[in-house]
Amino acid sequence: MDILRFITAGSVDDGKSTLIGRLLYDSKSILVDQLAAIEKHSKNKENGEIDLAILTDGLRAEREQGITIDVAYKYFSTTKRKFIIADAPGHIQYTRNMVTGASNSDLVVILIDARKGVIEQTKRHSLIASLLALPHVVVAINKMDLVDYSEDVFNNIVADYQRIMPQLNLRDVTFIPVSALNGDNIVEKSDNFSWYKGESLLHFLENIQLTNDINLSEARFPVQWVIRPQTEELHDYRGYAGKITSGIYQKGDKVIVQPAGISSTIKALEIAGQEVEEAFAPQSIVLHLADDIDVSRGDMIVKADAHLPNITQDLEVVLCWMDTKALEPGSKYLLQHNSKQVRCVVKEIEYKLNVNSLEKESGANSAQLNDICRVMLKTASPLVIDSHHKNRANGAVILIDETSYVTVGACIVQ
Repeated sequence: MDILRFITAGSVDDGKSTLIGRLLYDSKSILVDQLAAIEKHSKNKENGEIDLAILTDGLRAEREQGITIDVAYKYFSTTKRKFIIADAPGHIQYTRNMVTGASNSDLVVILIDARKGVIEQTKRHSLIASLLALPHVVVAINKMDLVDYSEDVFNNIVADYQRIMPQLNLRDVTFIPVSALNGDNIVEKSDNFSWYKGESLLHFLENIQLTNDINLSEARFPVQWVIRPQTEELHDYRGYAGKITSGIYQKGDKVIVQPAGISSTIKALEIAGQEVEEAFAPQSIVLHLADDIDVSRGDMIVKADAHLPNITQDLEVVLCWMDTKALEPGSKYLLQHNSKQVRCVVKEIEYKLNVNSLEKESGANSAQLNDICRVMLKTASPLVIDSHHKNRANGAVILIDETSYVTVGACIVQ
């Protein structure tokens, strides 16, 4: 059974946590003790209603304020698929949390309040989905019960969103009208939407195809660990452990260890201690080479074919800044790319992206918390990397503060 990882995003009070709670509640994925705890803490229990948002708003401050502050993860499954849900905060100051949750997601559900339509946070979250190249976008127009399930309201919001889509270059967008509070179109199709001919949200999530989202043409294997037991039984054992981020590897393939550029051949492949003839993304493997060569953590083993990555010390990235301390040219950070960590310096801030107009604003001397900008970086040693558009799995890096080791920037390689 495969796994769908998705994130919910939207402005404050658009109903993200309630939608997730409704998904879990109506799909019977809540344990009895969880349900009892929810009923105990529900604000509306005197009239028989339960507050489904409590399922994801686990922090006391979240429950008291009625908002989501941190990314909350929930897990459930149906007969067709397993799901990992990330509930992202709606406040502007927590945009960085949405970037964190979206970076490992296959799909984003962007909620829009039917009474408010497309607003600034809708554009901000859609822009992040575009920058992270999320393969699938669901625009769930929520609180349709508060506009009498109006088809005209739904169509007007769809038209407004479609006007910003060309600028965002979103790939696959689906619009679904819902009422998370009442459960309309969440798990089952609702009779209140007689004019809607599409699927319920859960039915869509169960059946969306993910196999085409995995890049199997460009082989990338970053080495996470060199296994050298040096015991009597395994005296000559030398394996390279890691996760295949993209592509397919077979026994006998000619490969190149980058950035050194040393050639070799795959002698053996192991998965869970068993030898296999072939392995592919996103499997974790141990790879053996025919030659005793110098391979270290952070090196990348690629197939010697036409789909070779870039080897460079100059990176042009789109960056979401996550720190309260401003980003400025000349600042130095640790840069993490897969299992490789190097030092880098900020050479230039080319421009900022205006979230409202989606226009590029040049002349910026610094980037503040939650700003999205295009930046030039210089690394201390070469990286084996692809553009994010070409290979999503190998085209992202993070910046880390050298003193506090806090992640301060999420970067998409251009």
